[in-house]
Amino acid sequence: MCEVFGGIAIYTWLSNALREEYDTLRVLKESPRGSVRLIRHKVTGQRFILRHFIGNPEVYKKLLEYTCPNLPTVYEVASQGEENLVIEEFIEGDTLGFLLKGALFSQEETKKIVKQICQALWVLHSIGAVHRDVKPENIILRGDQAVLIDFDAARFHKLEAENDTQILGTTGFAAPEQYGLSQSDLRADIYAVGILINVMLTGEHPSRHLVEGKMGRIVDRCTHVNPQRRYKNVLRLMEAL
Repeated sequence: MCEVFGGIAIYTWLSNALREEYDTLRVLKESPRGSVRLIRHKVTGQRFILRHFIGNPEVYKKLLEYTCPNLPTVYEVASQGEENLVIEEFIEGDTLGFLLKGALFSQEETKKIVKQICQALWVLHSIGAVHRDVKPENIILRGDQAVLIDFDAARFHKLEAENDTQILGTTGFAAPEQYGLSQSDLRADIYAVGILINVMLTGEHPSRHLVEGKMGRIVDRCTHVNPQRRYKNVLRLMEAL
């Protein structure tokens, strides 16, 4: 990214490049906060995801420096005030949300997918970021590879803060602390992964139907109301799996 131009100049340059050099193939998501579009370069035909949103782009900017097979590569980030443009890798595949409409997953399939999501979260947590919106719709299966997407709700954990400045996340998957009880940290993502495991195996939230056996005990620990009673980090959760 051409840092020398300054933030506003980069935003203007990227806006112009997107308008002149790319076609919009499909609007994937649109809300008052922004949009997600599938775009294609007119010359090369290569497809990308374009995110245009109002909010904090700090996690996307940090991910410019990292690559992980279980996270989409972030290519460009440009901001103008509260408005942001992000170009990232297009992950071709189906979301877990879509696949769960047809069938549940076996324990072995669930373990394999969740371990890969934990690897993605390990990268985020290692840079001090919390995803805060782990759910089936934000996980794409690219062949046998699981990719965690959408960092619009992600934030860096701030040691001095007592709680989150903005309530973000998805009801049912968001940890109790994301509703203003305290600041969410990496254990909020572990809570969401616990819900994810249960939904993949039973199709239900654990409060309605907790999966039986060892997997049920793992889910129970992940989703403890007290964050200190959950797994310390995703590596511990991977060991348990």
